[in-house]
Amino acid sequence: MNTAATRRMWFWIPPFAVLLAALVWLFLPRPVAVDLATVERGPLRVTISDEGETRVKDVFVVSAPITGLMRRIELEAGDEVKADDTIVARIEPSDPSFLDRRTSAEATAGVRAAQAARTHAAAELRRVQAELEFAQAELTRYEGLAARHAISQNDLDAARRRARTAEAALQESRAGVQVSASELEQARARLVAPGGRRDTSADCECILVRSPVSGRVLRVLTESEGVVNSGAPLVEVGDPHRLEVVVDLLSTEAVEVEPGQAVLIESWGGPAPLQAKVRRVEPFGYTKISALGVEEQRVNVVIDLTDAPERWQRLGHGFRVEPRIVLWQSPDVLKVPLSALYREATAWKVFRDDNGRARPTPVRIGHENGLEAEVLQGLEPGDRVITHPSDRVAAGARIEPRQTR
Repeated sequence: MNTAATRRMWFWIPPFAVLLAALVWLFLPRPVAVDLATVERGPLRVTISDEGETRVKDVFVVSAPITGLMRRIELEAGDEVKADDTIVARIEPSDPSFLDRRTSAEATAGVRAAQAARTHAAAELRRVQAELEFAQAELTRYEGLAARHAISQNDLDAARRRARTAEAALQESRAGVQVSASELEQARARLVAPGGRRDTSADCECILVRSPVSGRVLRVLTESEGVVNSGAPLVEVGDPHRLEVVVDLLSTEAVEVEPGQAVLIESWGGPAPLQAKVRRVEPFGYTKISALGVEEQRVNVVIDLTDAPERWQRLGHGFRVEPRIVLWQSPDVLKVPLSALYREATAWKVFRDDNGRARPTPVRIGHENGLEAEVLQGLEPGDRVITHPSDRVAAGARIEPRQTR
């Protein structure tokens, strides 16, 4: 080979080598950028939660005992009340209704009959008084004759009996006069027409409605003055220091809840969650329409606050909270992010980082809370797994941690 050809060959070898290396680098499979998480031990808590609200344990609705004109309620929500002392409302008995012509005529005739009965009773009283005076005078004479032994003892006893009988008849007649007077007043009362409204509250012959319990006014249901019917709700009262929380869970979730389970009250406005516990799972469900228009079977779960009242004293009746009921918890378990798990047939697997290669690894899972899962078998502390693996991740694929900015 001549010298010129040799020089040309050595001149083109380096460019061809660079080109070949570039082609090899371009067509070699690059490592897949992935997010990695480390398997470690730590606490795990399984909970269920939903929106709930606070409520006073015993809410008393104060109702109107009679139909009448209720004066304006001066109490406001939050005012303190004392049992059997604080006046909640004043109700003036309602006026009678107007009488039709027939009822008015019957009532007028009743008044005249009552007046005649009273006149008759008064005349009867005068007659009985006269008989009593005669019987007493007769008894006086007989006692004088008996002192001189002019009459028999039998005649004297008969005179005494007639006097006592006359006294009893007088008392009976006086009672009859009172009865007839009452019947006359009753007959006249049937003719009473609806009267005008009294000018001042001092003129109110009102029924005073008092608070049945000590606590505070939760809500004034009927505030303005007006006519109310018997049984109409006026005010709600209760003790705001006796709060409970009620949350409506799906029936499929409620079956996992038991009385005594721990609860964390979150999103209530305070800096830290409140401690509570389940008191009762109500034994009946009801249908509720969700925001998406789906019918759901819901069950109320009642929760008691166990923290000191000073921590939640700003809470009131009907406040929104988010109870988180603890179904299971452990302070030390081996756990993996739930986003690292994928299903293959009937087994759970993860992609484990094996010196820069993705290795499918079967795992056995225990409890999970939507973010993390308990690893019972398949991984060790310190293992790194791929979270949210894409379709580019396959068995044996080269991987590298994703660069974060």
